[in-house]
Amino acid sequence: MIGLDRLRKFSADGLVGINARNCNYVYPLNERRLLPIVDSKILTKTAAASVDVPTPEMLGVIETTSDARRIEEIIGDREDFVVKPARGAQGNGILVINGRTPEGGWRKASGKPMSTAKLLYFIRNVVSGMYSKNAIADRALIEERVIFADVFDHVSASGVPDIRIIVYKGVPFMAMVRLPTTQSDGKANLHKGGVGIGVDIETGVTTTAVHKNRTVTRHPDTFEELAGIQIPGWDDMLQMAARCYDAVPLGYLGVDIVIDARKGPLLLELNARPGLSVQMANQQGIINALNKIDPSLFDA
Repeated sequence: MIGLDRLRKFSADGLVGINARNCNYVYPLNERRLLPIVDSKILTKTAAASVDVPTPEMLGVIETTSDARRIEEIIGDREDFVVKPARGAQGNGILVINGRTPEGGWRKASGKPMSTAKLLYFIRNVVSGMYSKNAIADRALIEERVIFADVFDHVSASGVPDIRIIVYKGVPFMAMVRLPTTQSDGKANLHKGGVGIGVDIETGVTTTAVHKNRTVTRHPDTFEELAGIQIPGWDDMLQMAARCYDAVPLGYLGVDIVIDARKGPLLLELNARPGLSVQMANQQGIINALNKIDPSLFDA
């Protein structure tokens, strides 16, 4: 639990709540006409390609429930792939397949088997809108499986670690690493029990960390130290995040990046309403972080 003294300190450091984020940054800086782009992983890929920001390769798209059987045609002889809802959020509805079973089925990232019938059922649920925002009909995006670099292996349970960079009018000003835990079921979302580690925006070195709203120094599963990790290719990631503003000119933007062992940094998705846990991870409020790049925001 966060103590009163810590809350007072965060307030002094410019802590921003949801209402302030929406009223001061999201609504005035993010044009509504651009939101459908970041709300669709397919449109995001197209926008990213226009400014040479790499993303995981898209293998195909399944448009209707009756189209689900096209999965075999899309993946061909591949052993691994990922299924995502085009309009999903918070990591829901993402299925990672990392191999075939001797029985002719599939093996999920968790190691559990999945029959072809259950795979088709899952895809149909995605298309029907089970995981999309507002539960409206969706499309199933089939992507290559990212082979994650080992930089976070010692501080991560099985799952997908990623880096979120917050960008203000094209300038990256705050960042954190999000790590999965056993409690979060392999997802890096903090509200599901993942770990957030603050990142020094200039150097790309991890600093302070938070888990379940508590300041921590070690990962709850691996017990390894979380501070002092140098993120490789940090300057490239900052440039990627800045170019995302050129692709989709939202003034307040969350850029989620993963590091592929073969291809380097890849854009996972963009977020027009990035969460506020980045403040807790960095032990610094958004106001003070923004003040460093645009003091005129807070002139009387």
